[in-house]
Amino acid sequence: MTHTIMAREIAEQPEAIARTLESLLPLRPELKTLAEGRRVVLFVARGSSDNAAIYGRYLLEVHAGVPGGLAAPSVATHYHADLDLSEAVVVSVSQSGETEEIVETQAWAAAHGARTIAVTNDGGSALAGAADLALVTRAGAELAVPATKSYITQLVAMAVLADALSAKPGALDGDLDRVPGEVQRLIERREGVDEAAERLASTPETLVSGRGVTFGTALEAALKLEETCLRPVRGLSYADLRHGPIAVVDAEHVALLVSAADGPMVAGMTELAHDLRRRGAAATIGIGGDSGFAGAVDVSVPGPELRELVAPLALVVPAQLTVEALARRLGLDPDAPRGLSKVTQTDPAGS
Repeated sequence: MTHTIMAREIAEQPEAIARTLESLLPLRPELKTLAEGRRVVLFVARGSSDNAAIYGRYLLEVHAGVPGGLAAPSVATHYHADLDLSEAVVVSVSQSGETEEIVETQAWAAAHGARTIAVTNDGGSALAGAADLALVTRAGAELAVPATKSYITQLVAMAVLADALSAKPGALDGDLDRVPGEVQRLIERREGVDEAAERLASTPETLVSGRGVTFGTALEAALKLEETCLRPVRGLSYADLRHGPIAVVDAEHVALLVSAADGPMVAGMTELAHDLRRRGAAATIGIGGDSGFAGAVDVSVPGPELRELVAPLALVVPAQLTVEALARRLGLDPDAPRGLSKVTQTDPAGS
């Protein structure tokens, strides 16, 4: 197998997760203190970081009982809205910590009364330096343009944040301890990965779906397929999919479905897999899920043996492996997708 930088960085994830957990778990008391008296947590992010924030939002609400939401940076950077954020904690997420739009939005939030947390892989970045508290991930240098280990360590930061703000901090510790080993197992086994890549290569039409705590993982898989394999992909919640877009599914579409092994969404994802097959989808590929879900899809790519709340910290790995394999199969360079760079600025200079 050709060794790419992306593949190497995927393989570095177990150690990156372990380092990040060791660094961030001791910050839970500080996170708890910073959020005292605040009623809502708002996330500011773009790209892969936005998908990590979606996981953070779900986990805060489901595990910690804290309302969360995704803020629109343009409200700050273009509309310069005057909002009262005195009851908010604003979490700005950026791998580089230097995306101007995110840095500017964090400053705007602070000026409007928010307490601020930065999640970044660079402790010396502008974002980290200006925040009330920085959660610095320990992914190490990431050279491939597609975010892999920087994304997965952002998920670790989200889990630490949600656990810190929960009624019983430490409740996720047993699950978090198992994540590096589960990621290592998935990387070594690669079960179903090459067959999934082969099916995805058979048609350019791809639909990706998930729901709930794993929805961010589905969106991240869709983003990786788009940016790395240059495929037009729709990433949708299965609830939104059923509200109309499912009508487009035909023999030209491959459906990639993402599910945890437990939780309230497995039954719906399994029924969706059956439905897509009845509608004549070219193939259904399932990442994760339980035995019933695996039996409902054409290609099963096993996920981690982790409960739903922390499953996204490892569930993205089979998707990363599949995307890297597909890119090579299509004759593309997964390390440097066309037209992309490591630090993305949303707007042209001077806009």
